[in-house]
Amino acid sequence: MSVQVSRRAVVASLLLFALATAGAPLPGTSLPPEVRGLWRDGVTVVRGDRSIVAGHHADPGLLRDLARRADAAGRRVAGVLGRPVRAVVVVPASASEAAGLAGVGRLDGLAALADAGRVVVVPEFFARLTPVGRDVVLTHELTHVAAGTDGLPVWLYEGFADYVGYRDAGLPVRTAAAELAAEVRAGRVPRELPGPEAFAPGQRDGDRLARAYQEAWLACRFLADRFGEESLVRLYRDARTAGVDRALAALGLTAATLTARWRAYVREQLR
Repeated sequence: MSVQVSRRAVVASLLLFALATAGAPLPGTSLPPEVRGLWRDGVTVVRGDRSIVAGHHADPGLLRDLARRADAAGRRVAGVLGRPVRAVVVVPASASEAAGLAGVGRLDGLAALADAGRVVVVPEFFARLTPVGRDVVLTHELTHVAAGTDGLPVWLYEGFADYVGYRDAGLPVRTAAAELAAEVRAGRVPRELPGPEAFAPGQRDGDRLARAYQEAWLACRFLADRFGEESLVRLYRDARTAGVDRALAALGLTAATLTARWRAYVREQLR
């Protein structure tokens, strides 16, 4: 996901320590398991207030910036989930190294992804984001790490992560959902919540992936606007344990009624 807008980064203090000697082992007992033993050399670790960032042959300035942003992202996620959140961020040397760490074949322009209790930043693509884009992406992926995604439909876990990511970003809805807004203005309102195929990479319609995220975001934003943020969080947790149909039923909704009301909300927000 990318966001083409800018905002000043939050400034926070942190402690930086670097292991300058090639091949020097990291002090494993002082690091969380998500970053132990990743690389044999070229490792730099930055600690924030409630974050830790480990980079491989990475610019220390980038890692310091990421630690500040990760602290802020952790506060945003904690503010929604209602509990403390620790951020662990890993910065490989390249996109290919990031794909190897995450165990995926291709990244298709992803700036970051959640993997094994940590956020893996893809340096080439993350560098293209604006300051607000970096904040939104880190918060989105940290939401996946903190809230979990098992047992959920893709529209719910991607939409919820974007809901948290955009919640304090200060962006107008039409800006954050520009591709979907263009479709709505042309009279093409989505007919159903996006499924896995809508999030598949490499689609002929170059904007489809962006619209899928925006559709999912607005579904969760509708739920928060109509029923309250606490109800959205409760629905998310209940859906993980009891299934999305039972979680929706607790709000007096079915998949069909949610879809109908979401479509009306999309038209209202984007026309």
